[in-house]
Amino acid sequence: MVRALYTAWTGLRNEEKRMDVVTNNMANADTTGYKKVEATAQSFDRQLAVKINDHTEGVNIIRGVGGVTLGVKIGETYYDMSQGNFKETGNQYNLALSGRGFFTISQTDKAGNEHIRYTRDGDFTVTKDGFLVTKDGDFVLGEGNNRIQIPGADTVEVAVNELGEIYAGNNYIATLNIVDFENYDFLSSYGENMYDAVDGATQIEANAGVTQGYLEMSNVNMVTEMVDMIAVTRAYETNQKMMQTVDATLEKAVNLGKI
Repeated sequence: MVRALYTAWTGLRNEEKRMDVVTNNMANADTTGYKKVEATAQSFDRQLAVKINDHTEGVNIIRGVGGVTLGVKIGETYYDMSQGNFKETGNQYNLALSGRGFFTISQTDKAGNEHIRYTRDGDFTVTKDGFLVTKDGDFVLGEGNNRIQIPGADTVEVAVNELGEIYAGNNYIATLNIVDFENYDFLSSYGENMYDAVDGATQIEANAGVTQGYLEMSNVNMVTEMVDMIAVTRAYETNQKMMQTVDATLEKAVNLGKI
């Protein structure tokens, strides 16, 4: 009976995790370049129930009577890296990636240490010195992981072609360092819509093309997320009712024992 309570409790915990994922996706439905997160679940390892102290079939012979499951456990979360829709902005520093690939970003922490991170968010701008940066002020990197500085960025017309080559007027400035990874399981979310490459990540050549004057929007489908939220709520309520039923049964058993 206690096992039934535990099984229902694991179901509650799992649905709470799923709800956290769904609500986070919905909160970022309008975030440029955001990739939705999916959650997985798996059952606890099955346990074989066996007969004990039963010698009807001979001494030291163990016979199974069936499998016992111990409920559900939270699996892993993963990113859905499918491409989002493009939104035209007309801003010459807004860039969208079509295909597999990430912009390379240099971010400096409070201790002054520089970190290389990756993003699909191409909502860029320039500093007063002409450096191409993210909206949070982190440097966008070109080939060789060099910072990109555009002379006269406020006055000159800047063109970025599909290969990521940047021209100011007729002058070539730099080429964006667009990279990809063999397995996205080795990317971890850093925050600020960026990813870290963890141990085991293998960098490969990207096939993404650059589209200037556009932004890639989130790939979150609000209708799908709403349906998932309803399903999670129903599953949570079912586990609640199961716990209440078991609790009521235990209460009757205890009271019966007092008679």
